[in-house]
Amino acid sequence: MADIEKWDVEDEQFWESEGKKIANRNLWISIPSLLGGFAVWLYWGIITVQMLNLGFPFAKSELFTLMAIAGLTGATLRIPSSFFIRLCGGRNTIFFTTALLMLPALGTGIALQDKDTPFWVFQVLALLSGFGGGNFASSMSNISFFFPKKVQGFALGMNAGLGNFGVTTMQMLIPLSMTVGMFGAMGGDPMVLVSSSGSLIGKIPAGTESYIQNAGFIWLLLLVPLAFAGWFGMNNIRTEQVSPGLGNPVTSIAMITGMLAIGFVSAVFGLWLMLPEAVNGSGFKVPKEIALFIVIALTVSLLKIIPGKIGTSLERQYKIFDNKHTWVMSIIYTMTFGSFIGFAACFPLAIKVIFGYQHLMVDGVMNHDLANPNGPSALMYAWLGPFIGALIRPVGGMIADKFGGAWVTQFVSAVMVASAMGVAYYMKAAYNSATPEEYFVPFFILFLILFAATGIGNGSTFRSVAMIFPKEQAGPVLGWTSAVAAYGAFYIPKVFGEQIKATTPEIALYGFAAFYIVCIMINWWFYLRKDGEFYNP
Repeated sequence: MADIEKWDVEDEQFWESEGKKIANRNLWISIPSLLGGFAVWLYWGIITVQMLNLGFPFAKSELFTLMAIAGLTGATLRIPSSFFIRLCGGRNTIFFTTALLMLPALGTGIALQDKDTPFWVFQVLALLSGFGGGNFASSMSNISFFFPKKVQGFALGMNAGLGNFGVTTMQMLIPLSMTVGMFGAMGGDPMVLVSSSGSLIGKIPAGTESYIQNAGFIWLLLLVPLAFAGWFGMNNIRTEQVSPGLGNPVTSIAMITGMLAIGFVSAVFGLWLMLPEAVNGSGFKVPKEIALFIVIALTVSLLKIIPGKIGTSLERQYKIFDNKHTWVMSIIYTMTFGSFIGFAACFPLAIKVIFGYQHLMVDGVMNHDLANPNGPSALMYAWLGPFIGALIRPVGGMIADKFGGAWVTQFVSAVMVASAMGVAYYMKAAYNSATPEEYFVPFFILFLILFAATGIGNGSTFRSVAMIFPKEQAGPVLGWTSAVAAYGAFYIPKVFGEQIKATTPEIALYGFAAFYIVCIMINWWFYLRKDGEFYNP
């Protein structure tokens, strides 16, 4: 049952008689596994807010660093993960990568039990959270092989969109879980809030007990059964187009471990180059753009020189880099998914920092450290943005299936430019006001529109990839483009942290809007000109 020798979903008779049932079963196990990955990868956006509320002894800029570490590692691990399915099989890959998520979940729960836990421990755990980010590439590549082209937009949209609900699920579930001692004596003692917190049930006042460690432990309740479901319910496809010459599960797990180790080494090196000594970096202050280039180039190069079966297979799969559309779609997908994942990572802490403090002139110097008693609760509102972006993603895939991906992408790009400019305007007004809560409603509405646009664009770009590339290349291309785009989970929090420190957070949004304008021009040139190689794919 685990291994399938014959698989031809473009054959209508095979699809209806056998393929559809098998494909749907694999999809419905893949979705919650991917959801768990997103939750563990991005839970630092919520955890860091509560660490501020509980008085953990770390600066705001340091807490943004934790999200950036998880973001960069998760994106880097997507590079080797893009090639796991062909080398290691879908069932083997999803089972093992889901099981790996238990390490950061358990470790985070233990570390959060003590305010005196050193910052480097949280950095290591943020690094391990990158497992969840890497899983997206292998998951999407795997599902692309199970469905025919006629429904790939919908299938990939469902996997990615409902998988992205891990962000929303996490942002809703963690604040609620922290209000109750769910795990008894094994879960540790509560801490006391020094400033008000929040959840879906409303504001939680200072002085209330909080079980912040549940932010890690809660995911073990999902991940343990999911690992079993992946092992007993999913399939490896052994055909030439998918996973030819597949070895036994032990060999596959060893391959995955080695390739992930290369991603970790590259990510750690890049982080060391760019981070200051105060947060265990080199102090060289290498620009983040250069560090990202080094990380990507190092990861790709090290993977390619692996001897034996892995190197031979990767050499074949690396042919995607000879196709210019691989690079074009990487840029366009960075605009949509990169924005979604980056904003999802930093949205809670951005709300807390901008609206949770009064911005007053004290002795001729602007002060941003006085708590705002009228500020909105970040934990009460932040979940709604990723919720909308994830919910609407399958809709974007279905619309693109009907009208073509490039036109949908072009429309949402224009919406992203307008909404990003609007968010920047209200962000600047709030960060220079003693009563920033006056600007929260328009800021929040425009950010929700921005999230919705990224979600629709996520679905439309995946439709385009499925139509532009041959079947053998589509899976690796989906994984590669998602890897490049996932650096948004590093880049956007890093930029936000830098601009918050410089007291000009609006500059970040103006820069993102400029990038979206460039993407509009690229999308038109390659996919909306009538004489282009692919028109409205």
